[in-house]
Amino acid sequence: QVQLVESGGGLVQAGGSLMLSCAASGRSFRNYAMGWFRQAPGKEREFVAAIRWSNGRTDYADSVKGRFTISIDNAKNTVYLQMNSLKPEDTAVYYCAASLVGGRGMSGYGYWGQGTQVTVSS
Repeated sequence: QVQLVESGGGLVQAGGSLMLSCAASGRSFRNYAMGWFRQAPGKEREFVAAIRWSNGRTDYADSVKGRFTISIDNAKNTVYLQMNSLKPEDTAVYYCAASLVGGRGMSGYGYWGQGTQVTVSS
């Protein structure tokens, strides 16, 4: 059974940092792209960042480029999202997802985690 389990969310002041983790299990993800998406209250879920497990190639939304870093620990089968210089507008539920296709579209991601709340206070 495939599982993506996020952790690391919480409350942080503007300008602070958080690191989210996504532990992947249940199959090999070596041919997958792993993505982070987020959904703020009253808004649609949006792409944040993605990484190819096979070659480490990354992609970021413009709104987080230069502040967030996505990475993979192969030994732990875990994907990370390091978030620095956080802003109140980063407040959202953050979801980890896996896709054979990759890209920024939600429809390409077949596996999803349950989400973790990130709240940035001003």
